[in-house]
Amino acid sequence: MKATIENVTDALKRFCAWLQGYGETSDDHQSFFAGPIGGRAKALYYRKPLLGTLAVSPMIFFEAFLPSARAMFWEPRRFPIADAHYAMGFAFLHQTFGRKEDYNKAVHFLNVLRESRSPGFAHHAWGYPFDWVTRSGTIKEATPLITTVPYAYEAFWQVYQIDRDPNWREVMHSIAQHAVEDYRDVEMSARASSCSYTPDPGDKCGVINASAYRSFLLTRAAVDFSEEKYHKIAERNLAFVLESQNADGSWFYSIDGVRDFVDHFHTCFVMKALAKIEQLTGDPAVRAAIDRGVEYYVRQLFDADRLPKPFSKAPRLTVYQRELYDCAECVNLGLLLRGRHAELDKNLEILVAELLTNWQLRNGAFRARKLMVGWDNVPMHRWAQSQVFRALSFYLFENLKTKQGEPERLQEVASASN
Repeated sequence: MKATIENVTDALKRFCAWLQGYGETSDDHQSFFAGPIGGRAKALYYRKPLLGTLAVSPMIFFEAFLPSARAMFWEPRRFPIADAHYAMGFAFLHQTFGRKEDYNKAVHFLNVLRESRSPGFAHHAWGYPFDWVTRSGTIKEATPLITTVPYAYEAFWQVYQIDRDPNWREVMHSIAQHAVEDYRDVEMSARASSCSYTPDPGDKCGVINASAYRSFLLTRAAVDFSEEKYHKIAERNLAFVLESQNADGSWFYSIDGVRDFVDHFHTCFVMKALAKIEQLTGDPAVRAAIDRGVEYYVRQLFDADRLPKPFSKAPRLTVYQRELYDCAECVNLGLLLRGRHAELDKNLEILVAELLTNWQLRNGAFRARKLMVGWDNVPMHRWAQSQVFRALSFYLFENLKTKQGEPERLQEVASASN
């Protein structure tokens, strides 16, 4: 199947019908480890790898061969990062077709975000709805994450561009203040600082995509609120990201010397942030870093079929061939950089066609992973139903915005999607 305006529109129509029937809570990629049993097993794995491997092996087996077993380990939850992506996706659909119902859905998800903010913080912030066991310790439920918060800012910003509701701008300013006040910076050079992943005072800095996210958020907010303080902090985080780029154009996940893997969607996270910063500032150093990054990305993070592969340098054995999250973020990045890199443009079109042909189920949802044998078809809003919905809505918007002077054509496509 070729990616056309009509079949992307049809895919989104079927997805929206699925979402309406399925509901806004779901299992998650981390469901195996979000509950007490899986959480303790994962923590043991990090403390004592040999013994921990035995403890986590049942969950890894289920992940590879019986993904629906997630339901035995943890209950479905709502995910703020997914709500933000759904808000943006519906906003794109409204901006494309002008339908009131899409705008109402975007507003619905913004209102949900306002209600689900992390408690105990002066400003708006969001995290995960579970205790997240990591190599560095357990991040408690609802702890704000700098990798989640910018998506909420973008969602409120995008709807604000539509309706100019001052309530959305008020939340945007609150988010920006949170990003300034609640995260720690560690100086990495005379020009550069790395920010913490969470507001926890013990949080070690050095995760590259965390600083990329914060730099973009504060660069965006500096423009929106004419606040020089935001810009100065963003510049130092940006310098850290640029200085952390490897000679081959890649970025490790972290500079801690332990998490030195290079994977697909974290690479996209970094380059998406850089692309958005370049759009706002025109910084030639950022453009040069993007160009080097794309050269590596296209060469090392796609397979022979020009489809995303999970790792160029893997940290461990993987139990899957392809990942929906990689696909979604590849589409988002490809659209941000469209027209600049011919190979990436070609990969983008191949991938969108692949998503429509092999990844969308008859019910409208998307497969989560292509496993070594079979597929993981468990729908998970955070991993990555919401991201692929937002990506395809963005794709449709980008393909139709050049046709805004053709009202008959737009009306024809919109009518077909109703």
